[in-house]
Amino acid sequence: MTPVARSAEPLDAAWRRPRPSARGYRRDSVLALAMLGGTALSVTLTRAAGVMSESPWWQAAIWVVLMAGPLALRRRLPELVALVIALVFGVGAMFGVGDGFFASICLYLAIYAVGAWSQNPVLSRWVRLCIIAGMFIWLFWQLIVQANQATAMPDLSRDGIFSPYAAFGMLQVLINLLYFWAAYYFGDTAWQSAQRAAVLAERTRELAAERERTAAQAVTLERVRIARELHDVVAHHVSVMGVQAGAARRILDRDPIAAADALGVIEHSARSAIDELQTMLGTLRADDDPAGARPASQSPSTHTVDHLPDLAEESRAGGVPTALSIIGDPRPVPGTIGQSIYRVVQEALTNTRKHAGRGASAEVRLRYETDAVEVEITDTGSGPRVTASSAVPTHAASGCGLGQRGMRERVLAVNGQLHLGARPRGGYIVRARFPLLSTQPLPQPLGATAPEPEPAA
Repeated sequence: MTPVARSAEPLDAAWRRPRPSARGYRRDSVLALAMLGGTALSVTLTRAAGVMSESPWWQAAIWVVLMAGPLALRRRLPELVALVIALVFGVGAMFGVGDGFFASICLYLAIYAVGAWSQNPVLSRWVRLCIIAGMFIWLFWQLIVQANQATAMPDLSRDGIFSPYAAFGMLQVLINLLYFWAAYYFGDTAWQSAQRAAVLAERTRELAAERERTAAQAVTLERVRIARELHDVVAHHVSVMGVQAGAARRILDRDPIAAADALGVIEHSARSAIDELQTMLGTLRADDDPAGARPASQSPSTHTVDHLPDLAEESRAGGVPTALSIIGDPRPVPGTIGQSIYRVVQEALTNTRKHAGRGASAEVRLRYETDAVEVEITDTGSGPRVTASSAVPTHAASGCGLGQRGMRERVLAVNGQLHLGARPRGGYIVRARFPLLSTQPLPQPLGATAPEPEPAA
């Protein structure tokens, strides 16, 4: 496994290039062996041709090993390897031990490795500059010494400023400038490429982690939404069915017609519950269906403030006298706010049927204000209550509070405010206020009355 970088942020100045894996070190060893063989062959052919043959063979063998062998450590100890190879290269050139063909390749690889793999940028820079400066000092010294020796390159004239020997010397300088510049530049380029790759890998990991977090959050939010919808649908319709079933049981013998009416309400509530559950299941399975393959009957429906009269009628049919009042000039309500209002009223009326006690009545007031819409549900019940100071106020002290938790989530999701609590003169109040931006009035719905609002409890 490849070791990780020391710095968690690749763009940080303290970032260091990770060391290669064991496979990378094995490749370095193979490269060193290949260069060792090539250098040995080059020296052997050079000596066989009669060039630099005055040195003993064992000195040439030592020079070959020291010239190519350290390359096996070029990524572990790049600075030390470069210094050793540069020193061996200079000694071999001065004493005529080896040749300059494969030796130049070894020196290039060593200088390149310092720029590409050094763990200390400052040390890397100075090591390479010192080696390059030393090589040029040696080159200029050799050119000066040979310029004063008539036996050195006798075919090149020294006469004049731009003599053939001066041209030869300038050519050597240009070749070496290009040689050392390439080793320096491509070493730095390799290090920068590794840094960019590390940045890309880090960003890829961050994006993958963000996708996982987003997916987990989406799943959690969807589970909460489904739980909230199931609670609203099931609790509302089941509470109606429970009330009507109890009434039908009590009056079945003495008033069969009323009992039949109650059973009809139960049937209607059951069908409504099934329809809403099927709508939810159709919405959940929508992603699995091809485009346009879902029947129109399974398209999701949205309940808004226009359906509040239906809720009031269902509550009355469930045995709780319920009045609906619309105050102010109606105007457009966003779909999310309209659905939140509907569900808040539905849950409040469900809790009234469950906890307000026999003989309780309810009233729903929908107020349109200048910049907001407010819905208020009150009842006259005397069932168990909790104080407004409770940490999680619930309609019933023995309840689990899932319904009111759902109301809070819905209201907060659209930047609304929710108040729950008992009224001083008895009963319970649920008030939700939602901010609005639109002020365009709508026609007054038929059958809605607009009495004066009750003072806030």
